[in-house]
Amino acid sequence: MSDNLAPAFTGFRTLSKAQIVSLAGADAVAFAQAQFANDVPSLADGHWQWSAWLTAKGRVLSIFQLLRVDAQTLLLICHDGGAEAMAEQLRRFVFRRKVVISHASALAVNAALDVPAAAHGAQLAQLADAVIELDVGSAEVPRTLQISSVAAAVDDTAELAWRQSDLRFGLPRLDDAQREQWTPQQLGLDRLNAYSVKKGCYPGQEIVARTHFLGKAKRSLALLECASFANSGAAVQHGESNIGTIASVAGPLALAVLPLELPEGQLLVNGEAASIQPLLEGLAR
Repeated sequence: MSDNLAPAFTGFRTLSKAQIVSLAGADAVAFAQAQFANDVPSLADGHWQWSAWLTAKGRVLSIFQLLRVDAQTLLLICHDGGAEAMAEQLRRFVFRRKVVISHASALAVNAALDVPAAAHGAQLAQLADAVIELDVGSAEVPRTLQISSVAAAVDDTAELAWRQSDLRFGLPRLDDAQREQWTPQQLGLDRLNAYSVKKGCYPGQEIVARTHFLGKAKRSLALLECASFANSGAAVQHGESNIGTIASVAGPLALAVLPLELPEGQLLVNGEAASIQPLLEGLAR
């Protein structure tokens, strides 16, 4: 990895794009189980998992962290925003279930490139002043998130550094134009344990399970370092052929959906060289 990345920052910074959806009530877990791709009832209170919300055709609408605070309270950290729109869409499926869905706009998501004070792995930590702490890194690359009613400073450079670390871990960050474009397998969400092929029905479940059990996934995610900044949706070329598409960007880094079997030779983005870099491990929960 080159030095052409945003510098690491110290202390906590507020992630300005991250927003939170709250699901509260006796049927919160059952409702989430019917809507989202991961297995919510198997998640213990005080733990979190990666998950996704899909269209009926199995395309990813949103990738988020699902926190089971207790048996009747779930929080969804949506790193690319859209919490109000997501809450509004989810309310259409409530029917008679006992669940209240809202955009928790009073809560901030603060991030630090440091070891958590108490959280570990998928286990949350409840700190003073009702702060919820999460471990979102690894031993080699420690990272901490805190959900708090008090925001820290907003710093564009720090936010870029955080987003670049997301991409290095293989966490897709989807702009609006990239929603409803990709299956969970194409976005490599198996690396994050972000979906289940064993749970009951949810939107897109049939497509996800068929792709998994029939082994039809022909594309997945790769981390690219580009010679110049790229845009999401840009083509990845090999010679004169377009062989893939960029799904997420952060400065010179990009996550691209590419064939599992790549041809030999130089890849190009915007006519300039792009090299495949190793993805970091340790973000699965």
